[in-house]
Amino acid sequence: MTTEPDKQRTAAALVEPAREANALARRLGLDPYDVNYWVVDHDEMNELIAYDGFQTRYPHWRWGMKYEQQRKQRQFLGGKAFEIVNNDDPSNAFLQVSNDLADQKAVITHVEAHADFFANNEWFALFGGDDGPNAAEMLERHARRIEDVLADPEVDREAVERFVDTVSTLEDNIEYRRAFDRDAGASDPDALADTLDGLGVSDEVRAEVFDDDWLAALDDDELDVRFPEEPEYDLLAFLREHGRAYDEAAGKAVEFEDWQRELIEMLRREAYYFAPQRTTKVMNEGWAAYWESVMMGEEAFADETEFLDYADHQARVLNSPGFNPYKLGKELWEYVENRANRREVLERLLRVRGVTWRNFHDAVDFAAVADALAPPDALAAVDADDLDAVAALPDAYVDSESLAAARDGDVDATRFPWKLFTYEGLARRHYSLAKPQFRGFLERVSRSELEATSRYLFEDERYASVEQALADVDFAAGWDRMYAVRESHNDVTFVDEFLTQEFVDANDYFAYEYSQTRGDFRATSTDAADVKKKLLLRFTNLGKPTVAVYDANHENRGELLLCHEYNGVMLDRGAAEATLKRVFELWGRPVVLHTITKRVSETERKRARRNDREPEPEEVGVALRYDGDEVEREELAWSEVEHLAAEELDYDTKPEDWL
Repeated sequence: MTTEPDKQRTAAALVEPAREANALARRLGLDPYDVNYWVVDHDEMNELIAYDGFQTRYPHWRWGMKYEQQRKQRQFLGGKAFEIVNNDDPSNAFLQVSNDLADQKAVITHVEAHADFFANNEWFALFGGDDGPNAAEMLERHARRIEDVLADPEVDREAVERFVDTVSTLEDNIEYRRAFDRDAGASDPDALADTLDGLGVSDEVRAEVFDDDWLAALDDDELDVRFPEEPEYDLLAFLREHGRAYDEAAGKAVEFEDWQRELIEMLRREAYYFAPQRTTKVMNEGWAAYWESVMMGEEAFADETEFLDYADHQARVLNSPGFNPYKLGKELWEYVENRANRREVLERLLRVRGVTWRNFHDAVDFAAVADALAPPDALAAVDADDLDAVAALPDAYVDSESLAAARDGDVDATRFPWKLFTYEGLARRHYSLAKPQFRGFLERVSRSELEATSRYLFEDERYASVEQALADVDFAAGWDRMYAVRESHNDVTFVDEFLTQEFVDANDYFAYEYSQTRGDFRATSTDAADVKKKLLLRFTNLGKPTVAVYDANHENRGELLLCHEYNGVMLDRGAAEATLKRVFELWGRPVVLHTITKRVSETERKRARRNDREPEPEEVGVALRYDGDEVEREELAWSEVEHLAAEELDYDTKPEDWL
């Protein structure tokens, strides 16, 4: 049983590691939010995981379900929770008291990199802006407000819980690709609460003056609800503004209660807050795994007594089965670094007299180049008894103040050698092309890349020798490129740009499909384009079907027309029908869904089996309509759904002859 003194002892032991990890992260070029570290027991960790990393959420049964899933996973499957960190300013990270010191250090270095990604990636800025996310306060405010609604004697508690269920079903139907918009004309409970807090308005005055009628008056403007001019992808915002509740007793649509419209907006806001974490999962986890590895392994933040435990920790994370964002992300970031470093070296070597893109592989001694790119001994391994060797390094590499402090005994150069060096010095110390696992990366360059690189070089800039050329290499090029990519990309653009054929071949990636003929899954392709399509299917639109409002007055009957923008993957019929029923509760009138599905006749299926090939499906348009009683299905002419079919995207990764 964990006691409070146990937590306090663990927390006290982690003060120095947390402080030094932050200092090391900043020396490496990271710029994280400040992080508050909290030590919790395993039960508290399960609660935090269930609450998506926060201590307070609104009352709902799904948190209990997630808690039980996490608890049973730990109890019966041996799952181990290392940490959880939230995107907030400051961030809050929770460390499990039962983990050993090696695990705690690994978590802290991992968290510092996450906090950097939260603070500097533009997709996270879509929600928080310049002021930061301030998420914990927002979620706590939402929880209090929903608790108030549940406690209101004039509001049926079961109706509130049902309404939360309904809105939560649609939480992925937002426009995550643009900045969060509190929407013109809509009441803004969070903004109002912030303003009243700033003015110091008491709860009594709020209750008497800023009541529900006053809030409703903010939203008097009625918009044209016949149809949106363009497809509307933020379904929650559209329903909040134009939807109605279905009154079963009256058998018709009625205006939302104030609490209903407010609740839609609160849950919509939370969906926008969490969206960047889902759209950058591979990037973010790979970024944290990369810098954790640099700090824990290469900078020996894990000392000699902890290193084996740390190596086991990272091996378990990077080799966990199934789709692994840590592994894919780390490998992609290493590729970004290596490719930028290679380009920098190529631009130097291709300017050496006698070296051209045509004779590059014959004219260059790659072993000699790799040796020349390795960091000087005094930089690679600091000897605390020979700081003169450090002082002799180029001035750009050495932090003169820290070196002086080390001479005076105020900096422990044995434990913290990184303190003696600048960002440029550390980039040289950890130069990727000099690492054993990447020494062949330069030599593997293709002739097409050599030709493309040489095309942009100025002919009048030439070196007399390879040694002279390598002396001009910018050893921070790889890290600089990584930081630039970290700012602007999400998983879709990250994979699209950097998952090349070279990467696929080097890391043994492949695409797979389910064979209807054989009845099992088969590896289908090692072509980078096929592997990329398979991954993009997982990332595009949060991995969910893209559904938008196309007409709010379908066939002039006040029905809501939703359209599924088909990319080669069919909707799950059961899930689609269940969702239509939920949308009906927020529209109050019939809801129609247009989609495209695949149909394979039994004749075609038998013919495919005889010929040992996959059946060729026919694509047909389908309309599903729910009127409050039953779901009707009707086939549509292709002309009615042709505009929904993707023209350039094709997620079928099977070559014609894959069998």
